Amino acid sequence: MEFVKCLGRPEEFYNLLRFQMGGRRKVIPKMDQDSLSSSLKTCYKYLNQTSRSFAAVIEALDGEMRHAVCIFYLVLRALDTLEDDMTISVEKKVPLLHNFHSYLYEPDWRYMESKEKDRQVLEDFPTYCHYVAGLVGIGLSRLFSASELEDPLVGEDIECANSMGLFLQKTNIIRDYLEDQQEGREFWPQEVWSKYVKKLGDFAKPQNIDSAVQCLNELITNALHHIPDVITYLSRLRNQSVFNFCAIPQVMAIATLAACYNNQQVFKGVVKIRKGQAVTLMMDATNMPAVKAIIYQYMEEIYHRIPSSDPSSGKTRQIISTIRTQNLPNCQLISRSHYSPIYLSFVMLLAALSWQYLSTLSQVTEDYVQTGEH
Repeated sequence: MEFVKCLGRPEEFYNLLRFQMGGRRKVIPKMDQDSLSSSLKTCYKYLNQTSRSFAAVIEALDGEMRHAVCIFYLVLRALDTLEDDMTISVEKKVPLLHNFHSYLYEPDWRYMESKEKDRQVLEDFPTYCHYVAGLVGIGLSRLFSASELEDPLVGEDIECANSMGLFLQKTNIIRDYLEDQQEGREFWPQEVWSKYVKKLGDFAKPQNIDSAVQCLNELITNALHHIPDVITYLSRLRNQSVFNFCAIPQVMAIATLAACYNNQQVFKGVVKIRKGQAVTLMMDATNMPAVKAIIYQYMEEIYHRIPSSDPSSGKTRQIISTIRTQNLPNCQLISRSHYSPIYLSFVMLLAALSWQYLSTLSQVTEDYVQTGEH
């Protein structure tokens, strides 16, 4: 099915096919699980259960940095889960958070008092994003510098490191509006949505779709203000595995915001980038010129979809103009082939069908042999 979705996009089709046939390992090398201690195996098991996408880029990091980031991520996810639980009273939650570091040394410690989540309004959006994501960016940056894989400046520039985390967090919050509503969570900032409706849930009503999209565009415009810091941060990295680890989630986020911008589907269903698109971004975002070209591509997509009647249109154009000044190439990513898209799509479809046929034939043969043995 994913191959069919890419028929009109030859480069995505090519990269998806290449990715499935082993190209994945060039970007995300396979980790040697057998060499891990039992405790580290447990950590990576929980990591994959918590976030498969983030686990992939963590496992691609070099040497001991991989293990440090794995444990760092798991600890912060546990803290984040505790902090996000709205059923825990502030009187009980604050001591739990203060003493959480001591619980890490108690193998039998559990918290089992969480109940059904209540709907609560997030009142301080910037502070929330800083603590749940900005501090993650700052902590990771200090790890990169302390390991000497990166220059001290990477860990010292708190503003840029904070923006790396904030950009990802804001993107997730914007994209997940409907899912959060259905789960009883509200993360969109009240100071923004209250200008359009009385209750955040009102955006899901058809009669409020115009106001909903305007609020959506305002939030995306706010998130775009972190991109200059993202570009500055990535341009300082020198270790390839650290660069891939940092760049891939950022370009995924940029593509996601472009897909969400001025899109009513955010309030009706799930908005996701295509798998072929995601694979292409992963395989392309391995150097700074390519990352800048990706940013330029999606900034232009948003720019050409800005409605003149949108209240935030002026601010959106202004921030995109600012991003353009950061030495972005005045071109899109160069296609890997000069053949016509129709010809390429036909050839790739034929290759995919042949691959599928051979896989099926192999399975049938294997089943036949096993049947014969019995």
